[in-house]
Amino acid sequence: MARPVVALATSTGWPDLDEDGALLIGALAELGVEAGPALWDDVTQDWAGYDLVVVRNTWDYFDRLPDFLRWCDRVPRLANPAAVLRWNTDKHYLRELADAGIAVVATTWYSPGDTFTPPLGEYVVKPAVSAGARDTARYGPTETAQAARQVEQLLAAGRDVMVQPYLAAVDSAGETSLLFFDGVFSHAASKAAILRPLVGVRQDINSRSYVSAATATPAQRAVAEQVLAAAVLVGGPLLYARVDLVPGDDGAPLLLELEVTEPSLFLTHAPGAAGRLAAAVAARVRT
Repeated sequence: MARPVVALATSTGWPDLDEDGALLIGALAELGVEAGPALWDDVTQDWAGYDLVVVRNTWDYFDRLPDFLRWCDRVPRLANPAAVLRWNTDKHYLRELADAGIAVVATTWYSPGDTFTPPLGEYVVKPAVSAGARDTARYGPTETAQAARQVEQLLAAGRDVMVQPYLAAVDSAGETSLLFFDGVFSHAASKAAILRPLVGVRQDINSRSYVSAATATPAQRAVAEQVLAAAVLVGGPLLYARVDLVPGDDGAPLLLELEVTEPSLFLTHAPGAAGRLAAAVAARVRT
């Protein structure tokens, strides 16, 4: 029988994928599955010719979201499914999860035409459609004018905006990311704080020097599994998922983001992680 062939969808800025991609290709080869990068916006690609298309480094999608979502709808065998990608690429999904009773970081939403009211204390401003902390900034009580300017600019561009409190524990504890493959917990990673007041995002955000291996607590596992159960109702079983949690003022885990579109999976930070993901991919192409 011919070897299954898997496309790892990427973008022009990452034609050779990242270190996770290289590990995954090698792990899949050991399982008899051929895999390689393919540009999601390459009009010459025959996506139906692949046994599976796995979304990986499509890190320009937020600049071309309608095009990206149309592409998702066209790919016949896509992981994760197009329905859940459509839902996940707009952070309004957090409001749905909060309404479902999941512990989410408190969020105030603004749409074009709304008037910004600065909250007390430190807070974060971000657009509802973004990735990699792009157009995201942290402000304090003395930076109201700067925050209002950013909100007004985003709203004027027709973008919805979300405002969240900056949780003090993030500076010491950071974020904890829980990684799941085919619904099964694989590993966890800790991400140091990346937002500095006014200055913006740390310049080394893409170097992964701010990421380290972590051990998930039972409370974190419980919240993450609750989040995944809600996401599965949207688009069916997920090949991969990353649940980003931060500690609230009382130390209990809160959902910051659910990443099921194109997240870094931190495969280098857990022995066997690439093999576990590869096994999940291989199981799908052979069913």
